[in-house]
Amino acid sequence: MASESKRTPYQVTFAVLATAVASFALLQSMVVPVLATIQGDFHTTQNTVTWVLTAYLLSASVFTPIMGRLGDMLGKERVLVITMAVLVAGSLLAALASTITVMIIARVIQGVGGGVLPLSFGIIRDEFPRERVGSAVGVLAALTAAGGGLGLVLAGPIVSVLDYHWLFWLPMIVVGLATVGAHLWVPESPVRSAGGMSWPGAALLSIWLVALLLAISQAPVWGWLSTKVVGLLVTAAVVAGIWLLVEIRSKSPMIDIRMMRLHAVWTTNLVALLVGVGMYATFAFLPEFVQTPSSAGYGFGASVTKSGLILLPSGIAMFVLGMLSGRLSARFGPKAVLVAGSGVSVAAFAVLTFAHESVAEVIVAMILQGVGFGLAFAAMANLIVLAVPADQTGVATGMNANIRTIGGAIGAAVMSSIVTANLGSNGLPREGGYTHGFAMLMGVAVVATLASILVPSVGRSPAPADHERAPHAELGLIAAGTLAGDESE
Repeated sequence: MASESKRTPYQVTFAVLATAVASFALLQSMVVPVLATIQGDFHTTQNTVTWVLTAYLLSASVFTPIMGRLGDMLGKERVLVITMAVLVAGSLLAALASTITVMIIARVIQGVGGGVLPLSFGIIRDEFPRERVGSAVGVLAALTAAGGGLGLVLAGPIVSVLDYHWLFWLPMIVVGLATVGAHLWVPESPVRSAGGMSWPGAALLSIWLVALLLAISQAPVWGWLSTKVVGLLVTAAVVAGIWLLVEIRSKSPMIDIRMMRLHAVWTTNLVALLVGVGMYATFAFLPEFVQTPSSAGYGFGASVTKSGLILLPSGIAMFVLGMLSGRLSARFGPKAVLVAGSGVSVAAFAVLTFAHESVAEVIVAMILQGVGFGLAFAAMANLIVLAVPADQTGVATGMNANIRTIGGAIGAAVMSSIVTANLGSNGLPREGGYTHGFAMLMGVAVVATLASILVPSVGRSPAPADHERAPHAELGLIAAGTLAGDESE
């Protein structure tokens, strides 16, 4: 662990955090193009192999806020090292898996790695100079989004040269090195949250999140009105209500409901939900669209590798805009950046809806989407960080990421239902299914833009300050001012 007497340069800390976040983001999507290969290798069914994705999604949704809360309580560096070590173990088990059951268990373990994002945001807030917080948070948020697209690009070449097991070996090696780096060079954050963990709250949160995401993700297979889906949705609603009551009455709640009700927090989370719908649905279905043989009347018959390259401009644009987001937020304010990003995403889905007859048109849409989502992701992370007290950063950003994941599950499920509602004689979806799906996503992007206008202005990113003053104390004052402003509304 880094010495308290001599703090590690924040650039070194950022390199370690960026490596961890990027690795986790890649693991979310790299398996998508090889599900058919995994299905054949383990001699299993399509329904079973989808659990390689579903198990990871459910686990990450549960552990992201829990690990964020533990970091706020016990120390972010300590919990970060534990989280990364668990991610290494899960990747090792996945690389060595000899049955589909072991693979699914490994993916559940990997999902614990979702905690790296809220923990990293918290460490940045506590350790970085004020003028660097906005840009650093923006870059990590953009890495989360860009990593999803980049994973689709890298999967094809890695599998072609090696095999799909290396989709787990490579991240395991990188995260392993980053874990050692985190232990040696990431300083322990001085900001701690008072109180303990509300384990009943954590258990109830886990139950309703799993019920909700399982119902949404399996609805296209089981049917939206099936007994299983309806039963899970009712369970999620009932348990979520009980969870709210428990958290409100708890002296040490898992998630401070009062904090979640802050104007800046709930409006930003609403935008996160809607942005998640668009991004995850695109990553799930655009590769299928471009891989469809042109004989179907649409599509380009692209290979797995080529389809990934078509999506690559989106990831590049997300990362570049994430790099620029700090400067843009400092000049115009994070709310303005969020509104602009949401608005650009409307244009991206408009192109996909009305002009998808050539690869060039799809690439234009991907560039626009990367610009829009890159700005939106970075702005949302900054808005949450500025809106909550320093000792709530981990759990607040964890819930924001979780809500985006829920939006992604909703988007993928609804898109699947729309696309597959009318299959052609060749067994492939008709072009109209994709057109209607893209139009639905454009509508969601419009609503996201309108919702972003509701987000209160929390001020521009902090201006440069005296480096001798504690960054976390400075940001605590900013957050306190923001909270006071929200409460007065």
